[in-house]
Amino acid sequence: MHETRSIGAFGPARSSVAGNPLDAAELERMHAYWHATLFMSAGMIYLRDNPLLREPLKPEHIKRRLLGHWGSDPGMSLTYIHLNRLIKKYNLNVMFLAGPGHGAPALLSNVYLEGTYSEIYSDISEDEDGLHLGAAGELTPF
Repeated sequence: MHETRSIGAFGPARSSVAGNPLDAAELERMHAYWHATLFMSAGMIYLRDNPLLREPLKPEHIKRRLLGHWGSDPGMSLTYIHLNRLIKKYNLNVMFLAGPGHGAPALLSNVYLEGTYSEIYSDISEDEDGLHLGAAGELTPF
C-alpha cells in the first residue's frame, strides 16, 4: 500500500520516482554547482570588476547600467542543471531553448562553468581573467 503524502509548502512533495531520485552526494554537487551559477549570474548583472570579490566591494566595481534580471536567473539555472542531468542520464536528444534577454546570465553562467562557452569563445579563459573580461563588459556578455 502506498503512503500518501501531501504537496505543501511545509511538507514533502510526492515523486513519480520510487525512492530518492538523487543520491545525497549528487544532490550536494548539484546544489553547489547551482550556487556557483547564481554567484556568476549576480556578478554578470551587477559587477564590472572584482568578479571573485577578492577585495571589499567598492562603488567602482558596480556597473552603471545593469543588464539582466535577477528574478529569472535562479529558476532558469535550476531548470538547466536538472535538464542537463536528465540529458546525460538518459542520453536524450534535447535542446534547452530560451529567448534573449533578462535570463541570459543564468544560461551563460551554466555554459561557462561546464566549459562550452570557452570552446566557442576561446579568448574567454576558464579562470579569473576570463571572469574579469566578462565583468568588465569587454566581451559578450560576462
